[in-house]
Amino acid sequence: MKDIKEIIAANISELRRQSELTQFELAEKLNYSDKSVSKWERGDSIPDITVLKEIADLFGVTLDYLVQETHEKPQETKQTVGRRVYNHSFITGISILLVWLLATFAFVVVDITIGGTKMHWLSFVYAIPASMIVWLVMNSVWFDRRRNFIIISLLMWSCLAALFISLLPLGVNIWKIFILGAPAQIIILLWSRIKSKKQ
Repeated sequence: MKDIKEIIAANISELRRQSELTQFELAEKLNYSDKSVSKWERGDSIPDITVLKEIADLFGVTLDYLVQETHEKPQETKQTVGRRVYNHSFITGISILLVWLLATFAFVVVDITIGGTKMHWLSFVYAIPASMIVWLVMNSVWFDRRRNFIIISLLMWSCLAALFISLLPLGVNIWKIFILGAPAQIIILLWSRIKSKKQ
């Protein structure tokens, strides 16, 4: 077992690094010299109890935390989880909006450069499956993966619809392409059942 000086030294050093403070900045907050902080972190000396309490309060830990060699991983509070979910949702929303911004940019550029074309509105049609891809990636990383099956279904149908709509102005009506969606949808549903049973 480590000496109490070494344990306190390691804990102060770790908390300071996690807070991205230099020894000088920590010393300033405690009204001590950086040499004192350096001695504490090397284990040459121990701060008195009042300074230990200040350090604990500064880093939002208990006095026990500073003198314990091992620490339990802190449980996330509902507020922290809520804030994380909100931030992830916000980033997902911004990412999807960026797809639509690119679609608008493509629409404007094509309209300006090739003024006679009537197909430039297709950029918005293809923005739908592109949005589904972004949503699928974000959902796989941050959210409930069971929702992926719904997103994959939406992605498949939006791709089929985009292809159908793209060919209509050319006089090609391939409505039968949607028949392909039926067995594909059944496969997706069966796949979702297999996954949910494993979980």
